[in-house]
Amino acid sequence: RKQRHSIRLPFNNVALKKLPLDSSEEPGSRTVSGACFSRVQPQPLVNPTFVAVSGPALALLGLDDKEIFHDLLGPEYLSGSKVLPGSEPAAHCYCGHQFGLFAGQLGDGAVCYLGERDNPCGRWEIQVKGAGVTPYSRESDGRKVLRSSIREFLCSEAMAALGIPTTRAASLVTSDLYVNRDPLNNGRRRPERCSVVLRIAPSFIRFGSFEIFQSRDEFSGRQGPSPGRHDIRAQLVDYVIDTFYPDIQRCHGNRKERNTAFFKEVTVRTARLVAQWQCVGFCHGVLNTDNMSILGLTVDYGPFGFIDRFDPEFVCNASDRRGRYSYQAQPSVCRWNLARLAEALGSELHASQAGAILDEFMPLYETLYLANMRRKLGLLRRKEPEDQELVSELLQLMHNTGADFTNTFRLLSGVSCPVVGEGKGATGGPVVDLLLEQCVSLEELKVANKPTMEPRELAMVLSMAQTNPAMFGLVADRPEVAHQLEKMGRLKELLSTNQDELRAKQREDWLRWISQYRKRLVKECDGAREVCTIEEERIRVMDSTNPRVVLRNYIAQNAIQAAENGDFSEVRRVLKVLENPYCAYPEKDERRTDGNQNCVPYDSKPPVWAREICVT
Repeated sequence: RKQRHSIRLPFNNVALKKLPLDSSEEPGSRTVSGACFSRVQPQPLVNPTFVAVSGPALALLGLDDKEIFHDLLGPEYLSGSKVLPGSEPAAHCYCGHQFGLFAGQLGDGAVCYLGERDNPCGRWEIQVKGAGVTPYSRESDGRKVLRSSIREFLCSEAMAALGIPTTRAASLVTSDLYVNRDPLNNGRRRPERCSVVLRIAPSFIRFGSFEIFQSRDEFSGRQGPSPGRHDIRAQLVDYVIDTFYPDIQRCHGNRKERNTAFFKEVTVRTARLVAQWQCVGFCHGVLNTDNMSILGLTVDYGPFGFIDRFDPEFVCNASDRRGRYSYQAQPSVCRWNLARLAEALGSELHASQAGAILDEFMPLYETLYLANMRRKLGLLRRKEPEDQELVSELLQLMHNTGADFTNTFRLLSGVSCPVVGEGKGATGGPVVDLLLEQCVSLEELKVANKPTMEPRELAMVLSMAQTNPAMFGLVADRPEVAHQLEKMGRLKELLSTNQDELRAKQREDWLRWISQYRKRLVKECDGAREVCTIEEERIRVMDSTNPRVVLRNYIAQNAIQAAENGDFSEVRRVLKVLENPYCAYPEKDERRTDGNQNCVPYDSKPPVWAREICVT
């Protein structure tokens, strides 16, 4: 190991020069008025050591991962235990609407801004997450543990490799410092190792950064720490547009027109982002306004999850009991959050134009989503009116059969276009056999289709059907009730069948959809001479759009369990796999163990024990 550290990061720290900085050095949590940042001092870890480093992320800072990993002081500098020359540690002040209610001041409760730097790869803000108490820590200790840090580190890099805009994670450091945590929220606390993720992004400013100026909220009774400070709001708007939206700055002389163009671009980026999430089956879990990036990046990886068995109601956060942030709700929640951003910007925008932009969000999202789905299905040369129905029927079939989201889309490139040849397997039979392997069992479908309505409410509705049919008709029209009745009807069907009958029906349903899909593929070749070339391009695009592997919760859990036992090799192995999610052929050592220590490929559907994983 080298005796002198190899980390050289020339900082310029523009944000601290252009935005108000809290002058108080009072320790502990407090309300910070009239400022966007507060100076802090990261608290050192005990015996910091690398768990893993990301070569691609470090390269964005002009650093070499091999040099950093073998640097004697690397873990200390990249965890904030030692402060790099030129760094100016600070914490960012922001507010947020959490689960629909304004929560007042939040801020970087466990994150420490180290500084910013420009290089040929762009402009990067550098943070350490888990480096101790800040003025925004509230009742917490400002520490993050190995479990949550592994999840954030791996998912940040996984999303980047998938081509989805995201903050990055350059390194993960753990230590011999422990804190007590209750990972399942069941009252059972246990000691866990303090760990730090080095995060980078062009900026970590979020929707909630503009909510610190909010006056008292009529529902929650809370207000921002700087209510009515429109002078600081103007500074923040100017800084964000000038620094991150220079084209908008150059093209607009009128302030409100400039700001409205900025809001429109944030809306477009957000629609594009959530369309990408939906198309890889990613669920964020905590889509509060303080977790929405002003640059359209995925930020703050907590109780996220990738869908395994396809279910539009999928909720990855066990704390989200009402399903506010379910998979299917994400587009509408993003639109809701944009409305809160427009409110926070207030008189900086033309209100009527902001309203019109918000009205455009869902149509824009649906257009972007369908374009992505066409690529996932290899529909590249034509846009046909039936495409939306083809996608909807596929998703409904996946839901009905409990098909694995990632693996189902990956398998569809194996469906042949009838124009290319009518040889063996021309009807799609062999692919259907593989698709059926990705579907869950009858017992799992029964569990998935149990009504989720409160038993008392459900009993009342069913009783009403017998005693007051007119009233029942009114109640049954409510979307939530209608959905529960639909689930009951599906469950009734499942209770009257067996596994063999179910598989036979599923096979028929898949063959029917594959037949429709192949008819649509024929249209891709209409009027074309080089049909084989078109087919090769379709398969290439599908295999580079539908990942073979994503960071499923059980893969992360295996890495966490190994790391908590002192073995970091699984974290590094998973990172290597996730860096090439579209790779057709797995690496030789690509494997993991299930709960019984059996070797299982990373691209398999989840083992049974994975259903018990609880992330809050």
